[in-house]
Amino acid sequence: MEAGGSSKSQTEPKKRQSKTPRKLKDSVLEQKSPAEFFAENKNIAGFDNPGKCLYTTVRELVENSLDSTESISELPVIEITIEDIEKSKFNSMIGLIDRDRVDEALYDDYETAKAREKRLAKEARAQELQAKNASSGKMVKEPPAAKTIKGRGEASFYRVTCKDNGKGMPHVDIPNMFGRVLSGTKYGLKQTRGKFGLGAKMALIWSKMSTGLPIEISSSMKGQNYTSFCRLDIDIHRNIPHVHLHEKRDNKVQWHGAEIQVVIEGNWTSYRSKILHYMRQMAVITPYAEFLFKFVSGAADKSITIRFARRTDVMPPVPLETKHHPSSVDLLLIKRLIEENPKQNLLQFLQHEFVNIRKAYAERLIGELGPEFSPKMPIKSLTSQQIVRIHQLFRQAKFDDPSGDCLSPAGEYNLRLGIIKELHPDMVATYSGSARVFEGHPFIVEAGVSVGGKDVKQGLNIFRFANRIPLLFEQGADVVTRTALKRINWSSYKINQTQDKIGVFVSIVSTKIPFKGTGKEYIGDDITEIASAVKSALQQCCIQLKTKIVKKMQAREQQERKRSLSKYLDNACTVFYDVWKEIKAQKSEQSHAAKKQRDEMYKEISNQTVTKEILKEKLLQHVEQVDYEMALEYATQTGVSEEPREAIFLQSLEAAEDSFIDLHSPTFVFRLFR
Repeated sequence: MEAGGSSKSQTEPKKRQSKTPRKLKDSVLEQKSPAEFFAENKNIAGFDNPGKCLYTTVRELVENSLDSTESISELPVIEITIEDIEKSKFNSMIGLIDRDRVDEALYDDYETAKAREKRLAKEARAQELQAKNASSGKMVKEPPAAKTIKGRGEASFYRVTCKDNGKGMPHVDIPNMFGRVLSGTKYGLKQTRGKFGLGAKMALIWSKMSTGLPIEISSSMKGQNYTSFCRLDIDIHRNIPHVHLHEKRDNKVQWHGAEIQVVIEGNWTSYRSKILHYMRQMAVITPYAEFLFKFVSGAADKSITIRFARRTDVMPPVPLETKHHPSSVDLLLIKRLIEENPKQNLLQFLQHEFVNIRKAYAERLIGELGPEFSPKMPIKSLTSQQIVRIHQLFRQAKFDDPSGDCLSPAGEYNLRLGIIKELHPDMVATYSGSARVFEGHPFIVEAGVSVGGKDVKQGLNIFRFANRIPLLFEQGADVVTRTALKRINWSSYKINQTQDKIGVFVSIVSTKIPFKGTGKEYIGDDITEIASAVKSALQQCCIQLKTKIVKKMQAREQQERKRSLSKYLDNACTVFYDVWKEIKAQKSEQSHAAKKQRDEMYKEISNQTVTKEILKEKLLQHVEQVDYEMALEYATQTGVSEEPREAIFLQSLEAAEDSFIDLHSPTFVFRLFR
């Protein structure tokens, strides 16, 4: 044993000596394409899980269609179809042959004999207990539905199709518009629904990751006698389109617009309510659009067809591209503008590339920059230090706020119509604020508050929009939610925050929406300018509603008074009639005039000229007269409190002396009611 132990001890040092330190592998500099980056970080674009991917795909396609139709001032007609694809059909689409399972134990949904025996015994006990309770007359509770085990490898696939009547796309640009990430037409300083050129491209990336199937695009522009058809996917590592088919086809019906079809993995069951809620909110903010939404399933009872009809043909103006405000630019932007306009001198550069810098003010700025600057110096000769000096002056100098002319809000008219069309409220008030500024970017806040309605829960129901896009997620931290919950005293406007059905609608439009987080789903509560504008807009709506609510309360009280008076008419008639009879029976000395008046009244009662029915009718007329006089007084007071109106005159055809009649005069109103 000792010998063996000594030999072992002798070999151990040898083993330790044989270990040599590994040589560290040299680090290799790698580069990722934008498509590869977003494929690995798809949550940035709202593709967190299969359900959210389905929702985001629908959202991106619908918003692209709206932008396309509005750019040519065409009333949008958009069709969205989600088709459930069964596993066998999907396998045939990708050329995969279905085969039965050979080794059941390999699968995640495999149930052992012991587990199956345990489950069946549990179900039998539940049925026995239910039968026992039923026989004893106790309340029978429905047993919970048996849980079906679904393997992690099983997925649900859907074909999403979106068709519009918009601008369409040029034939040669289609591959790059869908197969190259961060390429698009929305990079100017302009109010748009999207900015990064990601929307449909992320749907294509998710399709490639989950199904491997390409996207199909059909498009035609106005006046074209052909339709462009393209089937493509994306080379993620090189961020270039991989075109399968790109051809021109006949356009016999002269259709213009785009139709996009993509097959992706999704989850309709968990995100069904979100998708339908999104479509309903989109119908609210765009009442001039017509949406047809379809969900097609193999089971007929699960299919859905919903049409959101157009309510108006009044569209908001097309948003205009504007120039940068001096207080919102940074060094990189100044350098880029210089590279794009190398032929300009400094005076022209300040005047033409920025808003709110007139010639006189530009000369004052150049004088403030220092002696090394002159109005005629070419901007391409500016050094890095001189550009920094310009940037510093931009941050410190005073400039007028930019106007909101470049923005395209929905408008009070459209917002009100959308709310009425989708919610059917008892009353609604809307308000559109003037343009305000945040970090050099103009923004406008529109608000609407409704009371009552169809399919509206009790309490606050908050609907948020940014650049006319519904925001459905991360509501708790949003500036609109916090303002509605914490900064508005609803009771002071005769609104019960917990019992009334209150709809709160706030739409913010800007050339730059300050979203928080990567998903662009909410606007933070830390921006004073936006929080103040939201609060002011909601208060203006509440003031309008308070006036309506007070009028409604007064009308209700007036009806209550009328009902109360009418309720006691019979009793009053009986009492009065009995009193008159008692007075007739009594003998008392009265003046000759009073006696004569009394005798006449007795005579009318005796010969049935005055009866209880006649007395009741007279009292009812008196109640109606009081009600009419109160209404007339209220209408007169309301007319006095309103803004002065221009008098309208009509020439009389009968009397020369009454040659003019003032339709707003109290006399005319009184005669009209008489």
